[in-house]
Amino acid sequence: ASRTMHASLSRVLMMIALCRVGGSRLGGARVHAHRAVVHGAIMSSAVGAPPAALRRTVVRTLLESEESSVVSTSVLVKGWVRTVRSQKTLSFINVNDGSSLAGLQIVAEVAGMTDYEAVMARIGTGAAIAVTGIVVASKGSGQQFEIQASSIEVIGECDDSYPLQKKRHSLEFLRSIAHLRARTNTIGAIARVRSALAQATHAFFAVEGFTYVQTPLITSSDCEGAGEMFRVSTLPSTLKELPKDAKGEVIDYSSDFFGKPAFLTVSGQLAAETYACALGSVYTFGPTFRAENSQTNRHLAEFHMIEPEIAFADLADVMDNAEAYVKYVVRVARERCPADFKFFAKMVDKDLPARLDMLVNEPFERVPYTTAVELLRAEIAKDPKKWEYPVVEFGTDFASEHERWLTEQHYKKPVFVFNYPKQIKSFYMRDNDDGKTVAACDLLVPGIGELIGGSQREERLDQLKLKMAESKLNEEDYWWYLDLRRYGTVPHAGYGLGFERLVCYVTATANIRDAIAFPRFPGGCEF
Repeated sequence: ASRTMHASLSRVLMMIALCRVGGSRLGGARVHAHRAVVHGAIMSSAVGAPPAALRRTVVRTLLESEESSVVSTSVLVKGWVRTVRSQKTLSFINVNDGSSLAGLQIVAEVAGMTDYEAVMARIGTGAAIAVTGIVVASKGSGQQFEIQASSIEVIGECDDSYPLQKKRHSLEFLRSIAHLRARTNTIGAIARVRSALAQATHAFFAVEGFTYVQTPLITSSDCEGAGEMFRVSTLPSTLKELPKDAKGEVIDYSSDFFGKPAFLTVSGQLAAETYACALGSVYTFGPTFRAENSQTNRHLAEFHMIEPEIAFADLADVMDNAEAYVKYVVRVARERCPADFKFFAKMVDKDLPARLDMLVNEPFERVPYTTAVELLRAEIAKDPKKWEYPVVEFGTDFASEHERWLTEQHYKKPVFVFNYPKQIKSFYMRDNDDGKTVAACDLLVPGIGELIGGSQREERLDQLKLKMAESKLNEEDYWWYLDLRRYGTVPHAGYGLGFERLVCYVTATANIRDAIAFPRFPGGCEF
């Protein structure tokens, strides 16, 4: 069954890959270019192309081709110059188009180009160029192929103020130039792996029979009940013009765009539950927002959540599905981005391959919350001074140091902790029969801590009302959510996975701000 599922998922991924390659002038035609490069007959009508009208070939296609199929063929490559070494009659240019970690070496010679000196005078690091030439076996080390250029077109020049010159830059500096940092090896590799994880996500849930649902980004409901939400309003920005109630003390939101207070969502879960209770199994994958005033390397104000909801399911079903999902997307990403993972192992964390091997091949541990508390108390008792939060008891919401000890020191693998105290979990989680805990779980992974939070949802109407009252939530704001318990209620369960945290874990990225293109955080909303 596992082999059959993997084969089905592979077919879905192949279709996604073809869609990714197809769809525009650099799209549908690119599929044919991939086939034609094997036969050395690449035709094109690309803007700015030379009279031969070659179609652009991406660097990754060339690098992954068999030598016999591409040597002596004519190609057109476009990209950005990483390095250039110029001599009087000969130059070596490394060009990268973002399709792969490695670039392609271009050899330009006076004898082979009519405008050699004029063109090379305009080419520097960062310049965008189009190169037409013949693929030849490389005489140097480090690459299998290189292109003997017959013509080079400078599409976009780049002067000496370009901040990404040939030297190592700190990730902190790169965050200040986020509009350019994807051109670096590290951020480019993270972006490619992130893309592979996202595509594998859709493939996994498609084969599992889930329906993809797009839930609203603007909501009037606080899913977590924590109140850390961004307000959405079209009311005037000056205090004098703000509409107020009769006493002039409270803002009157009845005249706002939606006629009531509205916010950016912290989760698509509640909306996804409505569709799960009609379609069986659904998932969302989209941006979520949290106005948490945190500057840690684990938090963002805008991030992406993957949130499956499963009807007729319990907590065990959630853990089974979550474990299968994580194992699958990690395996697929490694298969699709081998060069990027080699880079991470060499330049970021040499232990990453072993850690990912363990994740994919070994079953996750499953531990009751009370057992985790006992283990932590015993360990802390050995030397409480080593711990920032040495007090752990029933009702403690584990800190990062507690989660990482469980995963990195004790179990040395990902761990599901389940059956948490009800007072530290959200109102929608189903109460267990003991009256003290809820059917909730967190997946903790080495190096990150919490990656997934899930639970069986409270499907009993009266019990849910009591829990909402305890959380001081207004039933009128959740009337539609309560209706699910009035009309054909069923046991159902789901989980949420922070996508950027998954990217961090898989790529050994220490700061979550490097796992997303343009990070949003307190005081940070550039680009």
